[in-house]
Amino acid sequence: MTQRRWTLPNILTLARIALTPVIALLPFIQGWVPKLAALGVFLAAAASDIYDGRLARERQEITDLGKILDPLADKLLLIATLIPIYWMTNYGVHQYAIPWWGSIPLWVCLLLVGRELLMTLFRMLAKRQGVVIAAAGAGKLKTIVQDIFIGATIGWFAWKDMREAFGWQRGWLGRAWNEIHGFLVSVTLAVAVVLTVYSLGVYMYRYRRLLKRSPPPPAPHGR
Repeated sequence: MTQRRWTLPNILTLARIALTPVIALLPFIQGWVPKLAALGVFLAAAASDIYDGRLARERQEITDLGKILDPLADKLLLIATLIPIYWMTNYGVHQYAIPWWGSIPLWVCLLLVGRELLMTLFRMLAKRQGVVIAAAGAGKLKTIVQDIFIGATIGWFAWKDMREAFGWQRGWLGRAWNEIHGFLVSVTLAVAVVLTVYSLGVYMYRYRRLLKRSPPPPAPHGR
């Protein structure tokens, strides 16, 4: 039976891919409105990541195309959000600096992206040996905390512009929110880094036997 490629879950995944350049570019535009729009687009993309997989299972529309597009969309979304976060905290105006961290170190960005790429290769290796690596609790928690960090950081950029535009630096409420918001960004970044390393270690240890197996012998030539 031929699979339908353009199912609703696959269309949602494609929409998420199409939104990645929007999320990457909006924070660079001056003013709080584009940055707030970037936050809204990111939240919609993150929600669709949860919804399209559930929808595919409920409608029994899991396709080979969807299996390729979904992880691709996740990685593109991560890269698209880390680009403005890294650039604006390192080379933007001082007001975008994150408490404790100051700027997002390059090694953190490489760690977050590298972990996803490594897990993709590891899952491909496992699949060749007939093993499906399901998402573990540590990996799911890592994704949740990572999304909170990204959303909070994009919101931090919008908040900083709004604070300056509306003069909220002087009020106690503005100062209090600045401390709370900055604390959220800093803590979720630290936790995301820890969970990134920990979840990768969990997968590698749990499926360590896959790394020791030799590849299957080549098929014999001839008829």
